[in-house]
Amino acid sequence: MANFKLLIQYDGTDFYGWQIQKNKRTVQGELQRVLSLLEGKKVHVYGSGRTDAGVHAEGQVANVKLTKPFTPEKLRKAINANLEKDLRILDVEEVPENFHARFSAKSKTYVYRIINAPVISPFWVRYALHETRPLDISKMSEALKVFVGKHDWSAFSSSESTAKSKMRKIIEAKLETYYDKRAMSEIIEIHITGDGFLRYMVRSIVGTLLEVGRNEKEIAQIKEALLTGNKKLAGQTAPPHGLTLLKVSYD
Repeated sequence: MANFKLLIQYDGTDFYGWQIQKNKRTVQGELQRVLSLLEGKKVHVYGSGRTDAGVHAEGQVANVKLTKPFTPEKLRKAINANLEKDLRILDVEEVPENFHARFSAKSKTYVYRIINAPVISPFWVRYALHETRPLDISKMSEALKVFVGKHDWSAFSSSESTAKSKMRKIIEAKLETYYDKRAMSEIIEIHITGDGFLRYMVRSIVGTLLEVGRNEKEIAQIKEALLTGNKKLAGQTAPPHGLTLLKVSYD
C-alpha cells in the first residue's frame, strides 16, 4: 500500500465546501468518488482541513492510501481525467506511510482578496469581495498587527465550533495592495498564516478589518474582543468567495 500526497486547486463557487455531505457536491466527495473508482473499492481522502462552501483553494493538500500500483504521474492524470474542470490535482507525490495531510501540517496560509472600487470586473467577481465604500488601508494594516500571536479566538469564530480549545497562533499577517490590469483597479490582499484555524476565523478577522477601514470600529475594540471573547466586539463575517487557501506547510 502506498501513501500519496495530493496538491489540489479548486474554484469553490459550486462546491458545498470540502467535507463530504450526503447529496451535496463537495471537494472531498468528488475526490473519494474518483479514487474509489480507480482503486476498485472505497477509499478515504484526508484533507489538511475543511474549507467552507464558496471558499477556494490554490494549495490545498490531501493524502490517500492505495493498493493499486500507480506512479504519481499516472495517478494525477487518472484523477484529473475523471474530475470536472473546477477541481484539479496539480501534483502527486508518494510520501512515507505516516504522513497525514492534517496532522503533519505545521501551518496554513489564507489570502482574502478585496476590490475597493466603484465597479468589479467580471473576471474577479467570483474570487474577490467588492467593497465600494472608501477604506483606510493604513488603519487596516495597523489593526491587522493586533491579531498576530497566540490568542483565544472565541470572539472570531463560529459559535457552533466543536473545537476543544479556541487557542490558535497567528504566525504572520500582512496586507498588500497591487494594481491589476484586468480588473483595472487596486486589489487588496490580506495574508494570514497560522498554526491552525477555527471555522469562520479568517473571514471574521477580515470582516472586522473592513469595519476598521470604514471607520466603524476602533483597534481598541479588537484588543478587547481577543481578551474577553465578546463576539459583539468583532465585525461581521466576510463572505466566503473572497477567501482562498493559499498554502499548507510541512517540515
